[in-house]
Amino acid sequence: MSGDIEGIGAAVTAGLAARAVEPRHGGPDAHAGTRCLNCGTSLVGSHCHHCGQRADVHRSFGAIGHDLVHAIFHFEGKIWNTLPLLAWRPGDLTRRYIHGERASFISPLALFLFAVFLTYAVLAMVGSGGGVGEGIAKAAANQTQSNAIATRFHEEVAAIDSQLARKDLASAKRRELEQERESLHRTADYFGIARPMTKAERDKGPPVLENPADQMMTGVDFLARTKVDTGVAFIDHGFEKANANPGLLLYKLQANAYKFAWALIPLSLPFMWLLYPFSRRFHTYDHFVFVTYSISFMLLLFVVVRLINLTVIGEIATFAAMFYVPFHMYRQLRGAYRSSRFGALVRTSLLLLFSLFSVITFMLLLLALGVMG
Repeated sequence: MSGDIEGIGAAVTAGLAARAVEPRHGGPDAHAGTRCLNCGTSLVGSHCHHCGQRADVHRSFGAIGHDLVHAIFHFEGKIWNTLPLLAWRPGDLTRRYIHGERASFISPLALFLFAVFLTYAVLAMVGSGGGVGEGIAKAAANQTQSNAIATRFHEEVAAIDSQLARKDLASAKRRELEQERESLHRTADYFGIARPMTKAERDKGPPVLENPADQMMTGVDFLARTKVDTGVAFIDHGFEKANANPGLLLYKLQANAYKFAWALIPLSLPFMWLLYPFSRRFHTYDHFVFVTYSISFMLLLFVVVRLINLTVIGEIATFAAMFYVPFHMYRQLRGAYRSSRFGALVRTSLLLLFSLFSVITFMLLLLALGVMG
């Protein structure tokens, strides 16, 4: 891994060195009379006015580094125009982009894809940072391990029972197997594994618990013991696999969240329309730009806060971000749609509620994909 990082660093350095050694030179007529190598149009400047390709093309080794940097950070100077406005004046950024200032800013979709990639990369390196998500992950891992132990236990007990069912089994061997079975049952009781009942226990019926606290079970235990019967075979099979291996289900949720993050945009568009129903001033494209820039900012804010959480001021950053999110929504609504202060405040309250609905719908979609996958 360190070798790969050093290789990337060397390629980036080579690209920057190539730019320094061979900078752009010549005036506007330096390429007059030549033709574009891409479309054949006669050049009148440093770029083709027909297809946009540069007149200077390089085949040096340093150009590999330049292409790498250009492919990864294809934002050039636009990022310095976009991010400050996105962070503090998101309404102006949204309105200016909608009204035609496209070349000065990163497109909302490109910024969204970059934010999703950055979020996934940071979470892969430093984790989700504890809290409820970390607790769910640990509970899922523990339940997966418990299910594996329980499966092994049932297999061993079934193997012993099959030998005990033989009529020609020697009495000494039978006593040995019964002792081993009893030892397995004691171990299962210690780990809280439900052991299979004997025929006498089944005939006796369910036990009566004297202590009501014994009737309680945790959420993970409930999922593990609950058998889902929806009548649809592939759904029931998916829930069985999820109950048997919650850790795998959690991994699928994380992978699907990265692959289907774009679904947050179409899920949010109907709610944005509800904020301005039947308005002829605003179009679906306007709502698309608003939603995409807003989600991109939330993802980038999450990345920044997650990295700050690695320091001593992590809790302060989290607390500040919780208050800044609705303020950011308010500023974006007020600036992008030219709303009044009162109108923007009311719509911000509704937008926070709609955002919760969108996230819940998205999580249910991920859960369905994880179970049925």
